[in-house]
Parts: sequence; C-alpha cells; structure tokens
Amino acid sequence: MPKRVDHEERRAQIAEALVRVAGRRGLHAVGMRDVAAEAGVSLRLVQYYFQTKENLLFYGLQHLTERFTARVGARLAAAGPDPGPRATIEALLLASLPTDEEGRTFHLLYSSYSILSVTDEALAAQPFIDNPNAAEDAVTGLIARAQEAGAADRGVDARTEAISLLAMTATMGTSILVGQREPESAIGVLRHHLDRIFTGQERDGGGGADEESSGPRGGGAGAR
Repeated sequence: MPKRVDHEERRAQIAEALVRVAGRRGLHAVGMRDVAAEAGVSLRLVQYYFQTKENLLFYGLQHLTERFTARVGARLAAAGPDPGPRATIEALLLASLPTDEEGRTFHLLYSSYSILSVTDEALAAQPFIDNPNAAEDAVTGLIARAQEAGAADRGVDARTEAISLLAMTATMGTSILVGQREPESAIGVLRHHLDRIFTGQERDGGGGADEESSGPRGGGAGAR
C-alpha cells in the first residue's frame, strides 16, 4: 500500500531547507533549484507545492516566524510560571538579537525579505506578516500593565517606549551581524533602557537571559 504523504510536513521540510541555504548564501541568491537540492527532493516537487519563488519565500518567512515564536516561548518557560512584564519583554527582545545561530538566521532572513519586498512587486503584493503591529502592541500592553501595578515609570508613554525598544533591538541586531558590536554590548544597552522604564521588583527581572551574552556572534533581529 502506498505511503500517505503528509503535505504540511513536506512543505515544512522544504521551508527548513530554504532557511538553511538562505542562511548560508543570503536570501537574494537562493533559487528553487538550490532549495530542492538542500531538501533532497526534485525541483518539480518544490514547484508543485509553491509554484513560484515568491510563494516559497513567503511560506519560508511564515515558517521562520513560527520558529521565532517557539524561541520566545522557550525563554518565557525558563523564566518561570509568571515572569512578569519586564522579563517577558526582555525575553522577546533578547530572542531577536543574533547571539546564536538561530538568532543570526532569523535576523538575516527577516531583514533580507523586508528589503527584497521593497523592489520585488510579487513579494510586495503579499502581506509581509499577518499582523505587523503584534509585537508593538504586546510590548505596549506589558509596559502599561507594569505602570498600573506601580512597577514601571508612569511618566513614560507606553507606546513610544515599545516602538523605541523594538527599533533599537532591530538596529543593534544588524550591528552585531556586521561585526560592529558585540552581543554583550547590545544586551547591556537594552537592559539599560529597560531599567529606565521599570522600577521596583520588575527592575531585576531577567528571565534567564544571561546565557545570551556568551553565545557566538551572528545576526538577526526583526520581530515587529
């Protein structure tokens, strides 16, 4: 009896191959034939599932976002059953930094996709991410929650601080990627700004992030 094909599993296999080869060569240099070879399948099979390179890239971005979500989740789980707003924000921001190979790949591919979508009409026609303001809204809500609890400075604007933290993380991720800044420096800057926002008990919440400072240098931020 013929083996039943799990189509979602096959798509995920191809998406993983895209992430691996693009992480080595850059997203702009990857073709469907390269991905097929990396996945160990035929070019025809990749074309069957995705039809165009743009469809493949978009699916790959969604797959990468799911991996990033799992990465943040693992950090939050390590922080305990109730990490609090400060530790939750720190987990999100530090997961975005390219302090290990996974972070490097995420930042490199996410940034590359956003740049390619500016000049590629087929990519631009697709939604970049389903909810582009999800991270901003989440961080804003966490800061506001801490303000209500007296654990954050009530004099700051939660939305403005959220935008600043996310933009700062993305920019410093790129500076790590190109070798301008060491991960320890970026982590120190982020914690400095978190200390400025948060007070009291929340000020010391780290959520198990110290291990990032000893990770290999790489690149990758882009959570939005």
